[in-house]
Amino acid sequence: MTADTYVGAIDQGTTGTRFMVFDHAGQVVANAYEKHEQIYPEPGWVEHDPMEIWENTKEVVQRGLSQSDLDAEQLAALGITNQRETTIVWDAETGKPVHNALVWQDRRTTDRVEEIQDEGKVEWIREKTGLECDAYFSATKTEWILDNAEPLKMDASRGEDVRDRAENGELLMGTIDTWMIYNLTGNHITDVSNASRTMLYNVRELEWDDELLKEFNVPKSMVPEVRPSSDENLYGHTDADGFLGAEVPVAGALGDQQAAMFGQTCFDAGDAKNTYGTGSFYLMNTGNEAVESDHGLLTTIGFQMSGEPVQYALEGAIFITGAAIEWLEDVDLINNAAQTAELASSVDSTDGVYMVPAFTGLGAPHWDGRARGTIVGMTRGTRKEHIVRATLESIAYQTRDVAEAMEADSGVETTTLRVDGGAVKNSFLCQLQADIIGTDIARPEVDETTALGSAYAAGLAVGYWDTVDELRDNWQIDQEFEPEMSADEADKLYSRWDDAVEKSLDWAQEE
Repeated sequence: MTADTYVGAIDQGTTGTRFMVFDHAGQVVANAYEKHEQIYPEPGWVEHDPMEIWENTKEVVQRGLSQSDLDAEQLAALGITNQRETTIVWDAETGKPVHNALVWQDRRTTDRVEEIQDEGKVEWIREKTGLECDAYFSATKTEWILDNAEPLKMDASRGEDVRDRAENGELLMGTIDTWMIYNLTGNHITDVSNASRTMLYNVRELEWDDELLKEFNVPKSMVPEVRPSSDENLYGHTDADGFLGAEVPVAGALGDQQAAMFGQTCFDAGDAKNTYGTGSFYLMNTGNEAVESDHGLLTTIGFQMSGEPVQYALEGAIFITGAAIEWLEDVDLINNAAQTAELASSVDSTDGVYMVPAFTGLGAPHWDGRARGTIVGMTRGTRKEHIVRATLESIAYQTRDVAEAMEADSGVETTTLRVDGGAVKNSFLCQLQADIIGTDIARPEVDETTALGSAYAAGLAVGYWDTVDELRDNWQIDQEFEPEMSADEADKLYSRWDDAVEKSLDWAQEE
């Protein structure tokens, strides 16, 4: 490894695509970003154009390199991280998608999910995949595309529909990482963390599940080869004659939340991180054991290093955290997110006000799609400062809900929670989080932990970094927040949170 080599990371997210380059110390040396179009054909339907995403990827990689005066030859490896569950089906020969990508947020297959629930197959699916049966995952999305994509004109003349072509081995499917690897290298590959989000992969047997493929009518010829997240055998190389003009090894891939966990160096059982974005994703490494959840969490694959066993994780998905702060802005209670800390700290408490931000139902550990946003405990003396503070407290309470579920399922007590994402720039929230959970909160210096995680996975695979200990040394704390509130006081505040949640449950009744 020479001083002028780096590792690149393609971070393909829900709203846009980012390319970052990191040096050996894990510091950012290049960064470029491009948004893509959100397509809403009908209410509850969300699509992306896979070709637009691929064009944007080439654009940000080239821009990121040129703006930093780097040459593609200086990249020791490329890693990929991606919005999980989002699903693409494409033609194996031409590489052209047969339909837009169905995004993880897309709810068009809800009826199919309810059919499976009525057939009593939810537990059967959970045992194999570790997942709740939900339209969120890739299985029903793939099935929908095969049943509903318009036949391509050249095939219509042959009288072949999309499903016939899939049965004949002419079509491939994959999540966005697979689409990226295919376009970069020509190989049809995914990693274990992304495979575990499809609802077609058996997380205990570590293979595509024939019974699930049959249940969702997905031919086995369509699914990608599953590899470690950090793969010494490499997924392939970019084409020297392609857009980069160099043969760069593509050697690592992780779903975005698992990548954040890897970037936060949560390599040991009991290590936990929480990413505060639109919603929040709390993941705890459970080591080589796939821990079953009795408390509404998902059992998922965290990552796998070359030649090593899979490391599993428990995941708690909280639907609305950062979006609750956006809502405060929408209703003119604040001018911008930065103002929340100042307003919330101007009062000593919420004066008994609780806000439950169940705008799209509640995720883990409640899983109530009919819950709705609720503010309780207001009096004539309630001011906007109290509501703003109650909103920040709701983020901390929801995280404690998941943290307690994690501890109950895993039997492991969290000593330090590593945090990342936009909302953690708010020090008031970080302190509040430490107080409510009663756990130290560690905020790292590099907050782009998702891209960093995929760079680490790729760099380890090619020997750019030798051991995970080097990565642990890179991890620098920006600030640590220790609990200042007494446990009794935190418990008292939290006990009323449960009462407030009760008021929000099962609110949206169909007409």
